[in-house]
Amino acid sequence: MVAPKVLILRAPGTNCDVETGYAFELVGAKTVSVHINQLIAEPEIARDCQILCFPGGFSYGDDIAAGRILAQRLNVHLREVVDQFCAADRLVLGICNGFQVMMRLGIFFPGEESDPPATLTLNQQARFEDRWVHLKTEQTNSVFLAGIDRIFLPMAHAEGRFVAASQERVARLHSQRQLGLKYCDMDGRSDAETVFPANPNGSQFNVAGISDPTGRILGLMPHPERYVHVTQHPYWTRFKQRPEFGEGRQIFANAVQYFV
Repeated sequence: MVAPKVLILRAPGTNCDVETGYAFELVGAKTVSVHINQLIAEPEIARDCQILCFPGGFSYGDDIAAGRILAQRLNVHLREVVDQFCAADRLVLGICNGFQVMMRLGIFFPGEESDPPATLTLNQQARFEDRWVHLKTEQTNSVFLAGIDRIFLPMAHAEGRFVAASQERVARLHSQRQLGLKYCDMDGRSDAETVFPANPNGSQFNVAGISDPTGRILGLMPHPERYVHVTQHPYWTRFKQRPEFGEGRQIFANAVQYFV
């Protein structure tokens, strides 16, 4: 197997690029960490990469709004590079701030960039939340979420609340299996009555992550790269039977497996 190559894009304020690169390399990928200024100067760096990843952090200090400045720079200088990843048989992953960037680029909703059906905005409680959350998949088309039913991951953000423009438009996203990652309680329930802290930011429909219509593009607010080893679990010493790996590892393994 030829290991897929991952382009991990970083900018001033990005702070999860090293952990994300480690998670990909742990499951057999090769990674290259590239600063946005370098990619603007040398866009050909992306040509031999199969996966594009926008890691978490606070790009440009989240000034104006989370992810907006980085998204604007990409839109002006590197839109063709981003579109090539989206159009070709390649993968794109955005984690936390990376998800926010992707939402502002509109790449989950092809043809609807000027009037997107949903957005990410301030948490309902109007504060930063840092906690572990239970998640479940429901009718997902995502390559990254294949074989995952339930997963437990940390999250840390202030602008991660999913809000839909209308019931009609979100119904279309559901029908295309784009809203497949949901916050749930510890028993796996995810319904209209799922409230804080199980739903940590007030996201409509408990949405924690979304994909594009092809399933090759995924954005999520929780951080899978922060739970790839069992010892990263907050209660790992209490496990009666310790799993071999941290649950977040499967998301990265699925991406590598796609190219086998």
